[in-house]
Amino acid sequence: MQLPDMNLLVALDALLDEGSVVGAARRMNLSPAAMSRTLTRVREAMGDPILVRAGRGLVPTPKALELRGQVRDVVDQAALLFRSADGVDLGSLRRRFNIRANDFFVGVYGGRLFDTLDRQAPHCELRFVPEGDGDDEALREGRIDLNVSNTRPLTPEVKVQNLFSTHFVGLVREDHPLFDAEITPERYAGFSHISMSRRGIARGPIDAALNALGLERRVAVIAPSFHAAMFALPDSDLILPVPKEALLSVQRLGLKLRSFTLPIPLPTLMLTQAWHPRFDKDPAHRWLRETLKTCCEETWQAANQA
Repeated sequence: MQLPDMNLLVALDALLDEGSVVGAARRMNLSPAAMSRTLTRVREAMGDPILVRAGRGLVPTPKALELRGQVRDVVDQAALLFRSADGVDLGSLRRRFNIRANDFFVGVYGGRLFDTLDRQAPHCELRFVPEGDGDDEALREGRIDLNVSNTRPLTPEVKVQNLFSTHFVGLVREDHPLFDAEITPERYAGFSHISMSRRGIARGPIDAALNALGLERRVAVIAPSFHAAMFALPDSDLILPVPKEALLSVQRLGLKLRSFTLPIPLPTLMLTQAWHPRFDKDPAHRWLRETLKTCCEETWQAANQA
C-alpha cells in the first residue's frame, strides 16, 4: 500500500488547530497560496473537505473533528521520535552490550565500566566475548557491539577510535633473584619467561629486541591469558611482560609481585575500540563508546600516577 505524503498530517494538524489557511501558512512558514494547495492535497488524501467555508471563516467537517485527536497524537509521536534520535533514556533502557576484549582489558577496566553501567543504565547487561581467530565478520553481522584490541580490523568500513597507548613492564615475584643486581638485557634474558598468547605463540617483539642485541630468551610457559600467567608467578622465577595498567590489578588483588622497567626497547601499543557503522548514530551505542573511553582515560591516568 502506497502511503500519502506524511507531511500532509503536519499540515492537517496545523489547519485543524488554526482553523485558517492563513494561520496554518504562518505556522508552517508557507505562503497562503502554498497552504491552500496543500489543503487541496489533504482533501484528496482524506476523501473529505476537512474545512468548509462558513461566512468569512472556515469550520471543520465532522470527519475532521473525529480525526483531530488522532492526527495530533501521530504528529506528537513523530516529533518525539525525531527528538529522541539524539538521546536515550538510560534509566529504562534494556539491552545487552557485547564487547570483545582480552582478559587484561576486562580485569583492569571491566569493573569501572560495569559500575558506570549499573548506575546509569541499571537494566542493561554487559557481556564480554573472548577474542577469536579470524572472526572479522562479528562486527559486520552484529554479533558484537565493540571490538577492543591493539590490532586494526580488516573490514574497511569499520569505525575505529583510539582509546589509549600503553607500554609493557616486567612482572615477577617479590623476592625474585633478578633484583639482586642491575637488570641488564643479559640478566633479563638469562631467566625463564612466560608468554601470554591465546594462540600458543611463544615469540614476539621481545624476542626481536633481544635478537638485535645478540641475545635469546627461553620461553618456558605459554599461558592463554594475562591473569592465568600472573597467578603462576608467585611460585616460580618466571618473568612475565604485562601492559603497565595491569599493575592496578596486582595492587588491588594484593598479589606479592613486583614490576620493573624492561631493559630493552619495545614499541608502545595503541588500544582501540572498533564498531560497525550501523551503530554509529545509535544513541545507546554512542553512550557505550563514550563511557568506555572515559573509563579507559580515568584508569590510564590512575596507572600513570601510581
